[in-house]
Amino acid sequence: MGLKHAISTLILLMASLTVVASGNVTDCDQRCLANILVKKELLSAPQGDNCTIIVNITSIQYETLSFDTKEMHMNSRIKINMQWKDSDLGWLHDKYRFPTVVLPVDKIWTPKIVLDNALDTTMEPYTNDVQVRRDGVVEHAIILFTAVSCEINLFNYPYVFGECPVAINGWSQRFCSLKLDIADNVSLVGGSRGEWQTLSVTKIVDKLQADRSYLLVTLSINPFGAFVTLILPSALIMCADLVSFALPFEGGERNSFKVTLVLSFTMFLLILNDHLPHGGNCSPLLHYHFSFCLVCLVLSMLISIVLTRLSVDGSIIPCRRKKIHPSNDTETHGGGKDTESGQRNDNIDVIEVKSGGLTSELASLQKIVKFLEKMDKDDNDTDSTAAFSYRVDKCCFLFFLTIYILYIIILICITRTDICKVNNLDFWDQSSSEDYSYDYLYYSSE
Repeated sequence: MGLKHAISTLILLMASLTVVASGNVTDCDQRCLANILVKKELLSAPQGDNCTIIVNITSIQYETLSFDTKEMHMNSRIKINMQWKDSDLGWLHDKYRFPTVVLPVDKIWTPKIVLDNALDTTMEPYTNDVQVRRDGVVEHAIILFTAVSCEINLFNYPYVFGECPVAINGWSQRFCSLKLDIADNVSLVGGSRGEWQTLSVTKIVDKLQADRSYLLVTLSINPFGAFVTLILPSALIMCADLVSFALPFEGGERNSFKVTLVLSFTMFLLILNDHLPHGGNCSPLLHYHFSFCLVCLVLSMLISIVLTRLSVDGSIIPCRRKKIHPSNDTETHGGGKDTESGQRNDNIDVIEVKSGGLTSELASLQKIVKFLEKMDKDDNDTDSTAAFSYRVDKCCFLFFLTIYILYIIILICITRTDICKVNNLDFWDQSSSEDYSYDYLYYSSE
């Protein structure tokens, strides 16, 4: 009986110890474990032997929100999923059986991402919680709203294709640093925004310095809208000016039409002035195109005005009065004295012939013949001047037609060449690597 009692007591004692031991594991749930980790107040970065923190960027989602063509600013939204290890946040499996817990994001240290070429950056946590695994690995996600300065070659606007870097890095000081290990898992969200379209996003690592990496964003413009509102109206106005040579320049109808074209094109430029991109160092060829069109329209208008005067007065000299026809007695106020007296005598003789008071019929007939011959000569001179004006007008038409054809050929050749080049990575070349890393300014999520 004594041996049986001793064995029973030992079994009961071992069972009670097992219950107590198992109670130490199960009595604390995940919230309890999370509160224990929060009470540690691990708000500083994990301190390793070499004072270097490595953060793994597991994936990046990039989205272009807008692109300001006049100011050359690109606004983006970037979601970054990251992991890092903080050994102080780990726990033993024998003590706590939970593989992961969730902690408030503001109760532990989180890394701050640096955007080297950003004009303005706002960093927000994707959620207010982070996930911590048993081995101390923390999984976190942030959202970056950033604006970067990006100069794109707009020389061939609206047929534009360019690339913008978004430099995402850690920080580095003289002895300590935060290094980012960015995976190639970069995806694009929402490719089309207005006239600009994001074609691709690629992670690029600098060949000279591996700690410099950036996202290369490839952009292009949908040329349809700009073509319809900018290029097509100017081309149609130039075609209308070329076809206007079919109008007669007598009477001023062509002049009125050409003046209307010039005024319309001027108003067209004034309206579109705020919409035309500046382009920075690579000014769009469209500015020079509009200047060429305006010069050609004004030159065509001036030539038409000069031809009108040539056909009417027989001269292009300004401030010169029109020649007076001998039959218009009421307009004989601008000629010389001899011309006035000769015309007056001729008119008197004609009147005398009509009234029957002629003393010599032969002399009167001779004067009438001279008068008619002079009228025929003036008419022939007028016809000759008009014919010459039309020949000059035809030459002007051929001249403008040739100029427009050559202009189109030259324009196509220029747009095929890569004249202007831009460098959007010059923000890394302004200082040495040591000074650059020592003077890092990084953004906080507060």
